[in-house]
Amino acid sequence: MKKKIAMLLAATLVVGLVGCGAKEAAPAQAETATTEATEEKTEEAAEAADTSAEEVAGETYTVGICQLVEHPALDAATQGFEDAIKEALGDAVKFDEQNAQGDSNTCSTIINSFVSSNVNLILANATPALQAAAAGTNEIPILGTSVTEYGVALDIDNFSGTVGGNISGTSDLAPLDGQAAIFSELLPDAKKIGLLYCSAEANSQYQVDTVKGYLEDKGFECEYYAFADSNDLSAVVTSAADACDAIYVPTDNTVASNTEIIQNICAPAKVPVVAGEEGICASCGIATLSISYYDLGVATGKMAVKVLTGEANIADMPVEYAPEFTKKYNAANCEALGIEIPSDYVAIEAE
Repeated sequence: MKKKIAMLLAATLVVGLVGCGAKEAAPAQAETATTEATEEKTEEAAEAADTSAEEVAGETYTVGICQLVEHPALDAATQGFEDAIKEALGDAVKFDEQNAQGDSNTCSTIINSFVSSNVNLILANATPALQAAAAGTNEIPILGTSVTEYGVALDIDNFSGTVGGNISGTSDLAPLDGQAAIFSELLPDAKKIGLLYCSAEANSQYQVDTVKGYLEDKGFECEYYAFADSNDLSAVVTSAADACDAIYVPTDNTVASNTEIIQNICAPAKVPVVAGEEGICASCGIATLSISYYDLGVATGKMAVKVLTGEANIADMPVEYAPEFTKKYNAANCEALGIEIPSDYVAIEAE
């Protein structure tokens, strides 16, 4: 009997010890489970953060490009713009490049399509493209290039150099006193200068008005020869060639698209043409104070990168200008007219 009681007590003690062991193990197991759950959540959070970082790093942009017309200068500006952005952002940028074929109304249609597509930024290449973009949106950032004077183009009184709002860009304006100086250097015997320009282009009017003042200060007589569009260009050029000793043409988009007309009239008449930019000069001019439109496009592209990445606010970005200017001449036209070229002029490379 005593043996049975002893065995029963021993069994009870064992069961009690096992029970106590189980109660002590429970908190440890719970702690382990909690730790594992926390680690899993931490890993999930890290993965989520990595995914978010990848999404930010992989952000893509669409840039709409509205170019007024096909022309070597404008083409070079567009190419420089794209190259600068590609160098900085690689394949993260897609370009929707469209050409208005010289039609201002088509510029508006193109801009409206960009607005509907909600592009991230618009490049307006040439003044009519900029004007259409400004009229089309006040929200999407707009950068102009190959625009001579932003105050004139956008009808801003007392323009200070910064447009504000959603617009900035680069100007292709070479010093107009330097353009006027070409007449004194190459054509000192000329008396009357014809100022040939498209009356529909505000920046052309600005240039001829400014050059007129510089030329008159040098003793030249000046007369305006304005044409409304390419349809009356031939008649106006003929009148200018008949009445003037030389002609000045600014960075005018309509002229740029119709240089052959000017060359075919002025060359036989032996009337030299001083041009506002190299592309026009290469076709029908004798000399120009030139900028690099490719470099101008690169400068605009660098501005675009800052806007797209949030590095700069376009409202605070002043209009930028070409950093360098070069005196260039058309060797064939100068030779045909017997014009001697000073050593500080550089020949335009024939294409």
